[in-house]
Amino acid sequence: MGTPAFPNLGKHCSVEDCRLIDFLPFTCDCCHKVFCLEHRSYNRHDCPTANKNNVTVVICPLCVKGVRLIPDEDPNITWGSHVNTECDPSNYEKATKKKKCPVPRCRELLTFSNTIKCRDCTVDHCLKHRFGPDHSCPGPKKPEAAFPFMNFLNGNKEEPKKAQSTSSSRWTTSLFKVVSSVKEKLSSEFSQTQQTGQSSRITSHSANTSSQVEQCPQCHLRFSTVKALIDHVQKIHEKNGVMNLAVDVCPRCSKGFRDPVALVEHVEREHKGTSKA
Repeated sequence: MGTPAFPNLGKHCSVEDCRLIDFLPFTCDCCHKVFCLEHRSYNRHDCPTANKNNVTVVICPLCVKGVRLIPDEDPNITWGSHVNTECDPSNYEKATKKKKCPVPRCRELLTFSNTIKCRDCTVDHCLKHRFGPDHSCPGPKKPEAAFPFMNFLNGNKEEPKKAQSTSSSRWTTSLFKVVSSVKEKLSSEFSQTQQTGQSSRITSHSANTSSQVEQCPQCHLRFSTVKALIDHVQKIHEKNGVMNLAVDVCPRCSKGFRDPVALVEHVEREHKGTSKA
């Protein structure tokens, strides 16, 4: 077997009647023996463990699920364990009943390659009825309306429409009443605050006006009221309804003085002691 250069090259076939030397032999994955090209299959060399890699699946008539039979185990035991643990008869309708197109009088089965979902109504249809007019599509769903009290917060005083007598509508109505009462209370408090501020400003203005001091233009005396100033002028500075004018006049600036001493002080202070014109 082999050549002088490669003494281990090639092997003999394991079949007794063949014993052919093959330089590219085949090894059986079940009995792990070496065979030639002619006897490489299970049937040609009568492999005793040929069913080791076989996979046998039986369909359960109750749940339409596949049950795999174990080679070294009795099929009755495998079947019994499936019935007691995994078998679900309710799955029979789901597996056997095939989905059809919902369009009336259409018997087309919906398969993987024959199913189109409408974008508007999100319902599966066949290729023939995939467009909206073909299956009477109602169109896209309208968005739900917002809560009615949202307009109230934006300044809209319109009352919300009457809804059905459900728990959600009652909850919305009660919440709307609470919000309206809070808004009325805040508006009343704000108006009272404005009125109080205006009255306080008027009072402070009158107090400031009344607290002003009036000054006499002749003798520079101060009086708290105008009436007291008028009485003072009438009694002191007027005679027979005529204002008493100053008798002493400055020769430089022609300014009159009732008191000669005041005139002298004025000349010394303003005109540096000279009274010549």
